[in-house]
Amino acid sequence: EKHKSVEILDAKTKDKLCFLDKVGKILPSFSLYWYPARQSIRLDPKGKSLKDEDVLQHLPVGTTATFYFRDLGAQISWVTVFLTEYAGPLLIYLMFYFRVPFIYVPKYDFTTSKHWVVHLACMCHSFHYVKRLLETLFVHRFSHGTMPLRNIFKNCTYYWGFAAWMAYYINHPLYTPPTYGEQQIRLALTVFLFCQIGNFSIHIALRNLRPPGSKTRKIPYPTKNPFTWIFLLVSCPNYTYELGSWLGFTLMTQCLPVAAFTLVGFIQMTVWAKGKHRSYLKEFRDYPTLRSPILPFIL
Repeated sequence: EKHKSVEILDAKTKDKLCFLDKVGKILPSFSLYWYPARQSIRLDPKGKSLKDEDVLQHLPVGTTATFYFRDLGAQISWVTVFLTEYAGPLLIYLMFYFRVPFIYVPKYDFTTSKHWVVHLACMCHSFHYVKRLLETLFVHRFSHGTMPLRNIFKNCTYYWGFAAWMAYYINHPLYTPPTYGEQQIRLALTVFLFCQIGNFSIHIALRNLRPPGSKTRKIPYPTKNPFTWIFLLVSCPNYTYELGSWLGFTLMTQCLPVAAFTLVGFIQMTVWAKGKHRSYLKEFRDYPTLRSPILPFIL
């Protein structure tokens, strides 16, 4: 068993932080300053972080291995982030729906809308975020345990802000229902529910791909559930269905802020889907060539 020396430098300043002699196979778990999730150890100052399971003997290093240390900043668990992100819109929307004081003029405090689509929209919006909360608690398996704390402020501004903007107009006393009335609303509801079931089906399929406690990555394939057959054409159908849900909600409410949220969400999900698609292609040689990142044959 060959032993190596390990030196650790600061990724930004290149100052030597520590030197370890006679290190065996395993990459030592350094806790230089922080809890492990906060730090990143890499072979190249600007490169990717090494994984916990990387073995020293298998890394392309000489007898003295040089690693670079980087502080990732304060971290927060993904579960906490998601629960905060999703509980906000749920409660904020309901405040507008119940017309709590100081939102609209006083004579409308705690009144309800005369349009049934407003009540339906509230049910759909609430259902969506309750579903997300339950999935965060019981379905999702996160490959990374944490994310930078600063992200929670950015994400909450986005989700909470849009929820307030949408809810203000949909629940406004002067709101007018969609142009084509009941037909438009029924079509929209069908699209919304279909895509919610689809999105949930994909989340279950992705969960079953990763055994509990593992970080192994596999190619997702369609299962017996017909909602997962879209995997034949798309790498990230969870985003495809998410987009469909919000298009349905836009059609249902015929409300500009909802369309804006759908558009911004689509742009962001496309960025994520393209990244995921690229990493699939890089990681798996036999990755199906027919698949597009988010929209079949288009994008």
